[in-house]
Amino acid sequence: MGCNSSNTKDNSTKPTTQQVGGQEGSEVHTKPIIVVTGATGAQGGWVVRSLVKNHANQFSVRALTRNLDSDKAKDLKTLGVEVVKADYGDLPSLEAAFNGAHGVFCVTNFWEVFSAEKEKEQASNLAKACKTAGVKHVIWSTLEDSRDVLKDKVPIMEGKYTVPHFDGKFEANEYFKDLPTTYLYTSFYYENFINYGMGPKKGEKGYSIYFNIGDVKMPIIAIDDIGNAAANIFVRGNEFIGKSIGIACEMLSGAELAELFSKHLKIECNYVALDDETYRKLGFPGADEIGNMFAFYRLGAKELQEKRNIEISKLLVPDLISFESWLNINKNKIPNI
Repeated sequence: MGCNSSNTKDNSTKPTTQQVGGQEGSEVHTKPIIVVTGATGAQGGWVVRSLVKNHANQFSVRALTRNLDSDKAKDLKTLGVEVVKADYGDLPSLEAAFNGAHGVFCVTNFWEVFSAEKEKEQASNLAKACKTAGVKHVIWSTLEDSRDVLKDKVPIMEGKYTVPHFDGKFEANEYFKDLPTTYLYTSFYYENFINYGMGPKKGEKGYSIYFNIGDVKMPIIAIDDIGNAAANIFVRGNEFIGKSIGIACEMLSGAELAELFSKHLKIECNYVALDDETYRKLGFPGADEIGNMFAFYRLGAKELQEKRNIEISKLLVPDLISFESWLNINKNKIPNI
């Protein structure tokens, strides 16, 4: 799993020497520096790991965290990367952290702030810091605007959004338009079945998974392959600057997912297609938002599938891991089985 640098071409980076001072872990870099925001989170964490594992001969990695003493920050230090303190809400800290960087992976986490407006403020600061630092390549992890598709079909949230964690990121694209940016459109993570309780639930008639996506196919991918794709976009450099790249490993329906759960978990698993309102009322934190998101997966299926080009995804990560292979490896991590 993963992609070696031998699979891609380097047309953008040359070794340089950068002196970085004023922060813990200050050091002299003799290779282009890639700064990874959200480095203790899902996407950022795997970008760090992919860069270290597959491209350590080409890049130095600087990982950002709000808490240098956290267990996740300490884990990053064991990888041999530079770990520095910065906060999305503190622009000077971001400017200091981005100083001397060749590239920056920018990602925000709606689920920490539960506010598209707050997420946009964070994205704005990231873009400003990239501009101040003169960064040569920015990857902004983003998503589509759901409002044209969902208008008058789902409740409005935060006064103007239908899926805030999609729509806010899309609006934040504007902040990066004057920067050398690759817009990376991601997909539903396999890991949601482990970390967010979306795996099979036991009922009176065996196990079931619940979505309100009807019978459409949903673009999905392993979180580490998002990291591999981002790392290889940095390697390929100018080829992807100014472009929007959508990545997925495959498109699977609820019924196909249930079949694979049945096969690898050795259970009887069915797919239950809920209506939008029922899903929004499931009661877990963010259920209304996620219900609207799955409505977008259903009603905007054509747009979402066309945006995520599997051929380009395989160009970036030739050995993308399929959901079936991932599930076979991670079956013991699925809760409540």
